[in-house]
Amino acid sequence: MDTKPVIARFWEPSGDGSVTCLLCPRACRIADGHAGWCGTRSNRGGTLFTDVYGRPAAIQVDPIEKKPLFHFLPGSRVLSIGTVGCNLDCAWCQNCGLSRTRPGRIPQHELPPDQVATLALAQSCQSIAFTYNEPTVFAEYAADAADAAHATGLGTVAVTNGIITPDACRDLYARIDAANVDLKSFSDATYRRFTGGGLGPVLDTLTCLKALGVWIEVTTLVVPGINDDPDEISGLAAWIEGHLGADTPWHLSAFHPAHRMQDRPRTPATTLERARDIARKAGLRFVYLGNLAIRDNDTHCPACGLVVIERAGFQARTRLDQNHRCPCGHPLPMGDIVASVDKRHRPS
Repeated sequence: MDTKPVIARFWEPSGDGSVTCLLCPRACRIADGHAGWCGTRSNRGGTLFTDVYGRPAAIQVDPIEKKPLFHFLPGSRVLSIGTVGCNLDCAWCQNCGLSRTRPGRIPQHELPPDQVATLALAQSCQSIAFTYNEPTVFAEYAADAADAAHATGLGTVAVTNGIITPDACRDLYARIDAANVDLKSFSDATYRRFTGGGLGPVLDTLTCLKALGVWIEVTTLVVPGINDDPDEISGLAAWIEGHLGADTPWHLSAFHPAHRMQDRPRTPATTLERARDIARKAGLRFVYLGNLAIRDNDTHCPACGLVVIERAGFQARTRLDQNHRCPCGHPLPMGDIVASVDKRHRPS
């Protein structure tokens, strides 16, 4: 593949030919001829380049519910793209084939940003998702593809671990309509032991997205013996309710053995059901269970209790009008496509 090198954003020279990457809190100081911790950004002659721009390793049409996003364009198709690399190393990573590899080690496609939108329209998709691996590490590509998407009326979605600097967050997420943020634990010690990151930056990112007007849904993979303590679940639920709002959907997903964590059992359904009860008692109105064969993951109207979004697996059927109102007249909290980034006062 002959792709023209693209200079990265969010970096500064550090002297002696090295550069400091300012994309995520790792702030890698990268010597000439080397790549940063994520493996996707390299220093060539004192200039930082992104090595994954326009080079997705995964391209797939998904139901939007698979992201998971339950309150954004329900029942629609989304073109999902991801590259390689990640700025965390989660012991339980369930997509390590992409996140833990490096550019050139697996097949990649050549897909410039404007062609992402063209492909999405050809596949009858209503939005584009930056997913599979961490969008932060391909922020430049995601930002330009998001601009192209909005120019054609498509929505934009990011599925992210939330590890990004405030400046990069404001730049990228001014272009994103909806995000599912993986909030792995409410313990900084757990983050550092099992992911190599920290809790603080994720909470900061969630606060940033809220201020930008991005529709937020949160996912927590509930791992037995790691983050399933009722007190931790309660604290996490209270933080979501207090900082993001009671209408923020929270997806509690079942763990299955993966990557370096093969010694833990799958999450029992009873554990997730208990966590859902705790979250509801904390005031969260929309709590869903993932990675389980369950009968009821429907969305109920908070006012009258009617099922307004009925789900079977990843299929959804809505009873909402075009203004997201239940037949009783009560509006359901939902995310919308923002056709122009100017509506969010994108930073220059």
